[in-house]
Amino acid sequence: MVSGPAASGKSRWAEHLAHSSGHPVVVLATGPDLPDDISWQQRLERHRQRRPSSWRTLEVGGALSPGLISLSPNELGLVDSLGTWVAAHLELEGVAWLEEVDTLLNTIQRVPSPLVLVSEETGWGVVPMTVAGGRFRDRLGALQQRLSPYCDGAWLVLQGRAINLAHLGLSVPPIEE
Repeated sequence: MVSGPAASGKSRWAEHLAHSSGHPVVVLATGPDLPDDISWQQRLERHRQRRPSSWRTLEVGGALSPGLISLSPNELGLVDSLGTWVAAHLELEGVAWLEEVDTLLNTIQRVPSPLVLVSEETGWGVVPMTVAGGRFRDRLGALQQRLSPYCDGAWLVLQGRAINLAHLGLSVPPIEE
């Protein structure tokens, strides 16, 4: 898992890891289309331009699990990003959200392909002033913690520098219920 704040270089680092793997790469793009948002389209184009032409892209939006299932065992899946996947499901309430997360976790465990997961870091600053903002922050943080045990590596990218959390950090004990 590669995480970091906006414009930190996390996608570039994830692309570096994917490229270094030696596997054919499939990018699973979870962001919305937003054809009328010029800024969003420019951002997507920058991502496309820096990736090798041999990489395949699947625009999966919120349907990440079916996209992961479609990977061949020899391919590496680059999920960019978990934040836009969470945003695609903000309208889900309670049990429906938990089922969506469980489906994703079960899928990730079953997929025979190596994966690189990109995720935004939130909550490092001002507390969100909206219910949706708070829900996004809490859901993404909880998802990262649930995914972490399944990841062989954990990277935090800040200011264009990748920090290997697996070597520097310790796992936080789970909440006892």
